[in-house]
Amino acid sequence: MWAILGLVLLADGLDMIDSTVTNIAAPTIAGHLGGGEVLIKWLGTAYMLAMGVLLVVGGRLGDKFGRRRLFLLGMAGFTVASAVAGLAPDPAVLIAGRIAQGAFGALLIPQGMAIMTRTFSRDLLTKAFGLFGPLLGVATVGGPVLAGFIIDADLLGLSWRPIFLVNLVLGGIGLAVATRILPRDEGDRDTAVDGWGAGLLAGTMFGLLYGLIEGSTNGWTAGPVGAVAAGLACFAAFAYRQRTAPDPIVKPSLLRNRGFTSGLLVGLAVFAATTGLVYVLSLFVQAGLHASPRGASLTLLPLSLGIIASAFAAMGGLVAKLGRTLVYIGLAIVLLGAGWVLALVVASGTGLSGWALAPAVFVVGVGMGLCYSTVFDVALGDIGADEAGSASGSLSSIQQLAAGLGSAAVTSVFFHTATGGLDHAAAVSLVVVLALVALTVPVVALMPRRAPAEAHH
Repeated sequence: MWAILGLVLLADGLDMIDSTVTNIAAPTIAGHLGGGEVLIKWLGTAYMLAMGVLLVVGGRLGDKFGRRRLFLLGMAGFTVASAVAGLAPDPAVLIAGRIAQGAFGALLIPQGMAIMTRTFSRDLLTKAFGLFGPLLGVATVGGPVLAGFIIDADLLGLSWRPIFLVNLVLGGIGLAVATRILPRDEGDRDTAVDGWGAGLLAGTMFGLLYGLIEGSTNGWTAGPVGAVAAGLACFAAFAYRQRTAPDPIVKPSLLRNRGFTSGLLVGLAVFAATTGLVYVLSLFVQAGLHASPRGASLTLLPLSLGIIASAFAAMGGLVAKLGRTLVYIGLAIVLLGAGWVLALVVASGTGLSGWALAPAVFVVGVGMGLCYSTVFDVALGDIGADEAGSASGSLSSIQQLAAGLGSAAVTSVFFHTATGGLDHAAAVSLVVVLALVALTVPVVALMPRRAPAEAHH
């Protein structure tokens, strides 16, 4: 049982690390491979787009074809995709590798929880879940820090490539252990999987993101405008599909639940804004303050520590006691921290030091941690037990898709305004983040007052 837990933690750790390493590595990768700002925008977005779209069906595919089979497929595919990304000769191959990483990760991650739920006793399951927070927190912090140190070390002259190639070792170990210890299950071929719905969701997000990135980089010609229009058309078809499909990805009753949809909107805005903020801070610290990748990772370390500290405080009972009030507190702290960073950038420009940024960045992290650990739990406060699975899966997907959208949108603002100086670009991007977070505050009042007695993760 403990070996299975270790295996599941390894899989989740790989996802957490690879979703954050490009926050620090993006400028170095773009400088080495070319591709400029387009590559920087797509590095994180491609991973999160594929992860978010396929998460909605990943669990169902495990139910249908067997969780062990899908876990092995996901781990093997993630490992091969990491090799493709690490050995990529040009930006196109690298982005293809990142998309494949996200896709196989979406097949891998849901299986671990399902296997544990099926094979662990209740007492052991409680102990296991207690280990997830600390270890995944370490992975969250470790991704950017690891990227910074690996790039500066320039192992074997490979520069940024080992941040992906290290997965060959970790994934190989995981695959060998999984083959040996995971229990066999055949799955249920009668389980319904809404492939059409997932495909339309993919078309929606790809059209919107491609149009946004291409339009903000090369101008709003017919191509980007057409991509956005195609994305909106796919969204309309997706919404219709959810109303008419016999087993939809998102149950229509959820979208009629005011508390849930409000939480969905708040989560979408918060994850988009904060992910974009982290990306912009990394770009500003490296390009504007001329920090090395390792220096940038250490400058952003207080943010990760703030996330971990406040997330643990929330899990310690604050969510149950305060409910949506804790969401207000988290948003207020994010606004305070981001406003503090903005004031420092305006006052000092590119003469700002990483040490001066550290306290403000820590405050931003504290607010992010409170929001991350609270918004979606509270959003589940008014749903029925029969809707919990669909709701939880939808929220997890929204988290990934919002992160992809936010990193693309906010970095687009940064590059579009960089002609006025990198300090000006950072300041404008921070104003956009502040506005987006502030707009969510009134929506919180529509969320349920309390999280469910036993939150569905």
